[in-house]
Amino acid sequence: MESGRTTLLKEQQLKDQFDNLEKHTQSGIEFVERYTKFVKERSEIEINYAKQIRNLSKKYQPKKNSKEEEENKYTSCRAFLSTLNELNDYAGQHEVIAENLTSQIITELLRYLTELKAERKSHFHDGRKAQQHIECSWKQLESSKRRFERDCKEADRAQQYFERMDADINVTKADVEKARQQAQMRHQMAADSKSEYSNFLTKFNQEQNEHYYTLIPNIFQKLQEMEERRIERVGVSMKTYAEVDREVLPIVGKCLDGMTKAAESIEPKTDSKQVVESYKSGFEPPGDVEFEDYGPGQSMKRTVSETSLSNSRGEAKERPSGGKSKGKLWPFIKNKNKGSGPEDFSHLPPEQRRKKLQAKIDDLNKDIQKEMDQKDALTKMKGVYEKNPQMGDPASVDPRIVEMAMNIEKLQSEVQKFEGWLAEVEGRLPSKSDPPRRQSGLYETQNSNSSTVANNCAQDRESSPDGSYTEEQSSETQVKVAVANTPEFDDEFDDGDEETLPTIGTCKAIYQFEGHNEGTISVTEGELLYVIEEDKGDGWTRVRRNEEEEGYVPTSYVEVFLETNAKDS
Repeated sequence: MESGRTTLLKEQQLKDQFDNLEKHTQSGIEFVERYTKFVKERSEIEINYAKQIRNLSKKYQPKKNSKEEEENKYTSCRAFLSTLNELNDYAGQHEVIAENLTSQIITELLRYLTELKAERKSHFHDGRKAQQHIECSWKQLESSKRRFERDCKEADRAQQYFERMDADINVTKADVEKARQQAQMRHQMAADSKSEYSNFLTKFNQEQNEHYYTLIPNIFQKLQEMEERRIERVGVSMKTYAEVDREVLPIVGKCLDGMTKAAESIEPKTDSKQVVESYKSGFEPPGDVEFEDYGPGQSMKRTVSETSLSNSRGEAKERPSGGKSKGKLWPFIKNKNKGSGPEDFSHLPPEQRRKKLQAKIDDLNKDIQKEMDQKDALTKMKGVYEKNPQMGDPASVDPRIVEMAMNIEKLQSEVQKFEGWLAEVEGRLPSKSDPPRRQSGLYETQNSNSSTVANNCAQDRESSPDGSYTEEQSSETQVKVAVANTPEFDDEFDDGDEETLPTIGTCKAIYQFEGHNEGTISVTEGELLYVIEEDKGDGWTRVRRNEEEEGYVPTSYVEVFLETNAKDS
């Protein structure tokens, strides 16, 4: 009985150990899950931080065609732009951190957690199975033991009953024989129970020995190894966590070095020279003021110094109303002509005007070269078609070649016009009455009317807001003279027999335009119109006011808003 109580006590202790291990391993799994969640939140922080850094860098990038983009000529502004670019690369490294944390730690730990939970479940299942088996064996042993005890007691009672019957003289011989057989049967049953009990006991002792010395130790060993691997895996993940940061440090260092290099590239003197170069006016200093003596009955003239910081109303009053002289823009004098000025940039100081005109001429020359290249390509294509008619019709290329020739002539006319103004600024033109230079033989054959229009461009320019109308009109007159005999030429203003053109957009008049010529239409500043034909390169846009009023206006006088399908076409 003492042995049985000891076995029960050991079984209870073993069960308690399993419960403790189960709680501990579950706590280990929860720790891995908590660490995985920590790394995941760190990765999200890195992604959000990188996104905010990129947005910050994008926010302070100079906008196209803005004042900030113009300021990039200064070393300090270029250094700031380099810093923004390096900051963008710096943000990229934080994205790399987030990606590596996800791929090298989070994904691996999630996969490992699945395997760990399955392994833990398997080990505890084996332990419970072994425990249930030994408990079942123990119950079988106890059952055989109680049966052996019961059979032994029954055999003793049967033996005692036989002995009483045998000693009683009043009992018949048959009853005594019956009692004797019953006693023998009970003794046999007790012997069988004893043998069965002995077999169960031997079997249980073997299983118990295997249970406590083999099965359970093996399960505990596997649980211990599993726990050690879990702890080791957490340690590797923590080391990887640090290495992920360490891997990006060289590139982060290069980004910081780039920022430092950008800061060291700032040159204050160079920037100040840029400011001087950008804003120097080219005016000569004013001469000395002459002494004016006082005479009886004569009042002395009130003069205003040209170096005054304020604009004088008296100066404006004394200047003849018909004069074309322009006041000098001295330093500190506020320029009231900001925004879009005349086409010849006459509102700017001489030096600034010269730069603007030269830049415009350079742009026009680039456009001329581009048109000439396209024209040469079409000419070569036409030659190929002439040699190989099966490839295409040579006549189909002629309209495009003529159109490009017209565009080139117009651009050359524009260059001539701006070069005339540039020569005027630089003092290379003797007077405005001299005939302007010609760049193309086509213009030498034009009639005297087109020459008169070109010669008077400077005077006519004064009557328009930006000087573009007279020039566009002159260019158009010249183009019409040049291509009057071309079969493909169509009079753009002859639209009496045409169908009503669909609307392709809208436009807003920037300046007032008096359409005196045939085919044009008068517009007022701020008026909204419908666009029915966009600029074909001649400087005119066809618009409609209503179903009955339509005509052409200078493209430079309106702001056009084409519809999406019109742009795509």
